[in-house]
Amino acid sequence: MKTRTLGAAALLAVSCATTASATGDYPTVAVADYIYGCMKANGETRAALESCSCSIDVIASIVPYERYEVAETFRSLGFVTGERGALFRESAPAKSAEAELRRAQAEADVRCF
Repeated sequence: MKTRTLGAAALLAVSCATTASATGDYPTVAVADYIYGCMKANGETRAALESCSCSIDVIASIVPYERYEVAETFRSLGFVTGERGALFRESAPAKSAEAELRRAQAEADVRCF
């Protein structure tokens, strides 16, 4: 039993190390949040987990975390209704950040799904 537990722990450690290096400077919570939302949208299956994990890895290889964070911030604040939300939906920086993230997600869809 101890051998199985140690083997599983070693496999988990290797898996976590691989994920950390694949997503570079993306914090674990950002990676987990992306994968959670992706799986909700694509089914909660093992295949969806693998595709969603691949997807965030591809996005991380294209978009540095700082720009990803900006795009996600614009996206979430863009849901605010009225004039307050318009700034986050219609400004040039918002559109640019959103477009960059959309291109990275399209590339991730091609590679992973």
